[in-house]
Amino acid sequence: MRRLFSRLLPASMRSKVTTIPVIRLHGAIMTGGNQFRPSLSLATTAGLIEKAFSIKDAPAVAISINSPGGSPVQSRLIFRRIRDLAEEKNKRVIVFVEDIAASGGYMIAVAGDEIIADPSSIVGSIGVVSASFGFQDLIKKIGVERRVHTAGQNKSILDPFRPEKKEDVERLKTLQLEIHDTFINLVKERRGPKLANDPDLFTGMFWTGVKGVELGLVDGLGDMRSFLKQRYGEKTRLQLITMPRGLFGRKLGVSSSHSSQIAASAADGLIDAAEERALWSRFGL
Repeated sequence: MRRLFSRLLPASMRSKVTTIPVIRLHGAIMTGGNQFRPSLSLATTAGLIEKAFSIKDAPAVAISINSPGGSPVQSRLIFRRIRDLAEEKNKRVIVFVEDIAASGGYMIAVAGDEIIADPSSIVGSIGVVSASFGFQDLIKKIGVERRVHTAGQNKSILDPFRPEKKEDVERLKTLQLEIHDTFINLVKERRGPKLANDPDLFTGMFWTGVKGVELGLVDGLGDMRSFLKQRYGEKTRLQLITMPRGLFGRKLGVSSSHSSQIAASAADGLIDAAEERALWSRFGL
């Protein structure tokens, strides 16, 4: 009834309301994920991104990012989906950094036509890191013999249960440099002349939002609500985009076989949670 009444009013009496869809991309970037450990990947974010860009009258899409990074492939896939839809729907993308947009998180952030951060946000870390453990001494102590049989001499490189080999590390570093070059080229393509001529820019270093403005990694400082109201008017309405609650959001009976699957997912979630915790802790968070 209120909408019908509003349509009957003269144009001069109608209040102009601008709706800006908001997507929250928070968490580590990795494939998989489950109800115990939601994560960012193209599979988990594609629906939200499509839904946000489908709002016809919205002049822009706002994206809130809070991520320490993760998978370079998933980061680039999310970046590419955002840019493809922005060009297809002719919408501006404004990214807002909360605590952190580092590494893969920053790769997604550069999908924005503008990047706005909090003065204390952490941004950057344009680099590639690989981390693992070596267990060769542990298995000797507990009396376990490692048996590996391969077809192909390089099928067991960087085996954590065997001593590290120089040639394996060199191969890994070659891969890292290729991925790093892809990251650097993407940042240069998107940020171009905004970037400062700083020797540390692509070394994996990270900075606060304040320094990020100086380096050209972000465009300004502020928060989403204030920025968007200043840009599009006081009557601007932020519409948080969410997906319908899934199966595990409902109260349902669970069979014994299903409960074993949940237990397995929970165990996997604990391992993945440790990996995610390590990503956050690199930045003191």
